[in-house]
Amino acid sequence: MSVVVRGTRGWVLDAHALVDRGYSRCRRTGGDNRTSHWTGRFKKQCFQMLKAHHSARADVGEGNTGVLHETDKASKKRKRKHSELNQGEIDSRAFHEKIRSVVLEGTTSLVASARSLGHLTGAPDAAKEPLPSPQCGLAALCEMAKELPSADDDDDQRDESAQPLVAEGGRTSHLDLFSRVTENEAQWAAVVPLMGGEYVIPPHAAFLLSDFTRIRPLVRCGRRFDLIVMDPPWENKSVKRSRRYSSLPSSQLKRLPIPTLASPNCLVVTWVTNRPSHLRFVRDELYPHWGLEVVAQWFWVKVTASGEFVFPLDSDHKKPYEVLVLGRYRCAAGDAASSPGTPEVPVEDQRLIVSVPSALHSQKPCLSEVLKPHVGGGAECLELFARSLQPGWTSWGNEVLKFQHTSYFTLTPTDDGAEAPGAEAAAGPTAPPEDPLPAPGGPMAAKQLTRQ
Repeated sequence: MSVVVRGTRGWVLDAHALVDRGYSRCRRTGGDNRTSHWTGRFKKQCFQMLKAHHSARADVGEGNTGVLHETDKASKKRKRKHSELNQGEIDSRAFHEKIRSVVLEGTTSLVASARSLGHLTGAPDAAKEPLPSPQCGLAALCEMAKELPSADDDDDQRDESAQPLVAEGGRTSHLDLFSRVTENEAQWAAVVPLMGGEYVIPPHAAFLLSDFTRIRPLVRCGRRFDLIVMDPPWENKSVKRSRRYSSLPSSQLKRLPIPTLASPNCLVVTWVTNRPSHLRFVRDELYPHWGLEVVAQWFWVKVTASGEFVFPLDSDHKKPYEVLVLGRYRCAAGDAASSPGTPEVPVEDQRLIVSVPSALHSQKPCLSEVLKPHVGGGAECLELFARSLQPGWTSWGNEVLKFQHTSYFTLTPTDDGAEAPGAEAAAGPTAPPEDPLPAPGGPMAAKQLTRQ
């Protein structure tokens, strides 16, 4: 069960179960064109956070406020005086105090409900294993692809349709991952060789592997989306120190063609860091620039397997929550490019999404289940700056296949292609009610880019 609790304050999610959807039936075609059948599971150890960071006790299920119980070493550190705080730190404290009770009271209630159902009890359910750590060179490949001829260079030869991931005979050769959208049209996941690696592509998933310089193929597909989720690579000191990925100046986000991609009443969801300047930029500058109206602000609360905040709630450094800003696209007057769009369903403000976070950097929980009531079934869904794929969704980014590498999955062969006992059904017409947002006929008319 991927949604453990639904309540007036929000949800408790089993993030691992959400990732696993769509992989109960996988097919791999070998060099001899023979097809083998597999069941895929995303590796459980990626979601095994048993203890809070810094040995901080922040158990929200026992009435604890989540304040750091400092160790002797931490207590000896010199604390800066309030007068030494810069304006950004002052703004961060003010924002935290404003939303603190919402996070604490809501998380306490949701965690208690989850525990009553046997979840967040702290019991490990998988053997401790090292995390997969494949080298991801997708961003570098995107840079190299800039030297290749672009589809925009020759309009007469431009193909705006999506290319199928698997051609006749089960082969994946001659795929252009960088300037055409690629789509897995099958109702099962495909295990395919791409760019010298092997990747698991969920059913009815489409993707484009590119950066801003080659986003036009996504636009030219002509599809308008009812839901757009984005997780921008915000600039901050931590990212610069870690060098995990390249960050993007906030002003560059305005280049995203949201008005061209969004259907009327499209719901746009943006993951925002806890830096107040980023939040102000999204609410006061970015969304108005795109013609979006802010309708809600939600919080993703990260807890351990026993229901503790992963960081102390009142820590001056890292907080156990992140912000999501939700907005609705309001078409400009005279915009006749789309139909009236999906009827708008009101979005409640100040809702919480509680889950055990992935140990993999920047892997956010899937939002399909919590957003489904606000966009309806059959919605066209798009993720920007994606690092993984979802069944029935279209995804774009320069590392869009990162967490689809087979090293993140446990693939178990099956005899005849039938689902393994207890496996969740794959996304598609026969999917259970909680499966990701369906996309009849494929995630979008766009095609995904893949390069052999």
